[in-house]
Amino acid sequence: MSSHTRVALVTGSNKGIGLAIVRELCRQFSGDVVLTARDVVRGQAAVKQLEAEGLSPRFHQLDINDLQSIRVLRDFLCKEYGGLDVLVNNAAITPRSRVVNVSSTEGVRALNECSPELQQKFKSETITEEELVGLMNKFVEDTKNGVHRKEGWSDSTYGVTKIGVSVLSRIYARKLSEQRAGDKILLNACCPGWSPEEGAETPVYLALLPSDAEGPHGQFVSDKKVVEWGVLPESFPWVNA
Repeated sequence: MSSHTRVALVTGSNKGIGLAIVRELCRQFSGDVVLTARDVVRGQAAVKQLEAEGLSPRFHQLDINDLQSIRVLRDFLCKEYGGLDVLVNNAAITPRSRVVNVSSTEGVRALNECSPELQQKFKSETITEEELVGLMNKFVEDTKNGVHRKEGWSDSTYGVTKIGVSVLSRIYARKLSEQRAGDKILLNACCPGWSPEEGAETPVYLALLPSDAEGPHGQFVSDKKVVEWGVLPESFPWVNA
């Protein structure tokens, strides 16, 4: 296989939003699309489903909690393509690549339910990865001890995890900007939406940003629009309720 063939990979993509993202990438991306799943049988079944629709994704097993599985996938990508062009971390680059971390507006809602002190820390433009890890570990311990509300946390465990995804995306994007040497890696977090079909639209939009695009980068994106971090977009169901 030619090393010039472009490749896009979606983690956790045998069902739901991940599968919908693969479907749209197969339709719009100029190159190979790799569907991944922890379970080989389920992953191959998803591929057959898309093949029945006239699409041609490739499959590779991937368990993001298994270091050996990650290494095997890395070796496959290096051997077959010489790298990776688009990565959608749904479970979600080399030069001129796109990184899309699938977060959620639920994280923004959870952030707004946190104390002003925690909000300030999570919105900080200078927060480090180490500081973020410390905060997330504190949430786990506070929850175990039954004092998370007293300590200013939201009741939504899911929402707090999505705060972590969004803030980590901002941190990595900042690092990329500091180290950038013309490679134009664009990294963003996004809210996918409320259904698998709708959920594919924004991640695919970010994954397929033009090669000459300067942004968005380090942003939180909902409905293909940049949303100020920590502010609930008007499209969020509970904003105007």
